[in-house]
Amino acid sequence: MLGGLALAAGAVGAAGAYIGSKKKRKPKHQRSSENPANVWARPGMTVTFRAELMPGRDREARTARIKDLLPSGRVTLHEVSGEHARNEFEAS
Repeated sequence: MLGGLALAAGAVGAAGAYIGSKKKRKPKHQRSSENPANVWARPGMTVTFRAELMPGRDREARTARIKDLLPSGRVTLHEVSGEHARNEFEAS
């Protein structure tokens, strides 16, 4: 009986600690809007697709200019249609 009581008390403590830490954390969408300087791309910037995605093309042919940064973090480009993610481009 004493073991069961100790187990229940431990479970309540762990649940309280989890809920407490969850309240302190901010949702991801608020974190990114808090610090706009921490954005990987801006309109007008040039980005270069990774060579693995466009084999046989030189660097100039794989380079495009950013048109818009979408709320999802993806971008649209002037020279290439569609939405593109950060991992499609070379690290700058």
